[in-house]
Amino acid sequence: MAAITLRGMKLSGHVHRVRLLLGLLELPYDYVETTADDRAAAEFRALNPLGQVPVLTDGEVALADSNAILVYLARRYAPDSGWLPTEPVAAAKVQRWLSIAAGELRYGPAMARSIAVFKRQIDPAPAIALAETLFAFMDACLRQGEPFLAAGRPTLADLACYAYTARAPEGGVSIEPYAAIRAWLARVEALPRFTPMPRATGPCA
Repeated sequence: MAAITLRGMKLSGHVHRVRLLLGLLELPYDYVETTADDRAAAEFRALNPLGQVPVLTDGEVALADSNAILVYLARRYAPDSGWLPTEPVAAAKVQRWLSIAAGELRYGPAMARSIAVFKRQIDPAPAIALAETLFAFMDACLRQGEPFLAAGRPTLADLACYAYTARAPEGGVSIEPYAAIRAWLARVEALPRFTPMPRATGPCA
């Protein structure tokens, strides 16, 4: 049994970003698919009282929140790798995209996808509009010359933003108008040991 256990849902982009880093770092781990009923149970709530996935346990350490888990894994297992830079400007750039992942990305493309995939009775128009604003901004940033979001090499910023951008079409948000974003997605997918994000529909679901 691996020391690390990840509890999550295969269709969650928040969970995927953690699985992506675990794979890129070649860290062995056990994965536990966690249903809504599981998340309501006392055992799970002891790990995360908010009842959200992902939750990662590593020995005596228990962590919730995908971005917090990314920071932990990078600092604990790859402190000199560049996934989480220590230089002030580079670190600030990564933090900016982590904030975007928790804000505009979550409430834009991720929300639009959630409404469509899980048949939620919510008007998707505001989420789609926010997604289009975000993607226009992201595309413009990528067209300024850097191959990745925060630096000339991949960082946690790219992992945090990948899944919900790649699967935005499942929520009715096209990425076809954004050539720089599509090229960036391809660069992330070309990373060694890349883990694909499951599709909500189709043969790869």
